[in-house]
Amino acid sequence: MTFIYRKHAIQRMFEREITEDEVENTVKEGDIIEAYLDDKPYPSFLALKYYDRPLHVVFAKNVENDEVIVITAYYPDKEKWCENFKKRVKE
Repeated sequence: MTFIYRKHAIQRMFEREITEDEVENTVKEGDIIEAYLDDKPYPSFLALKYYDRPLHVVFAKNVENDEVIVITAYYPDKEKWCENFKKRVKE
């Protein structure tokens, strides 16, 4: 599996002090909490994994070429997510 990082993802990871290892482990071992199967050109997903705090990674998957395209990574805001960070708070 090859990881491709979009410019936006690299910028946000740097700003938020999120490592490549954390992102890649979240994609490989985390829970998929949302799936956007109609996204183009590839379906995308939101994954969650806990470290010292919860981490969300948004990525697309190009199955044909065995590529993961990392779109962004962030620490979810507890005001916008339920207690377990798996569901959005309804506004």
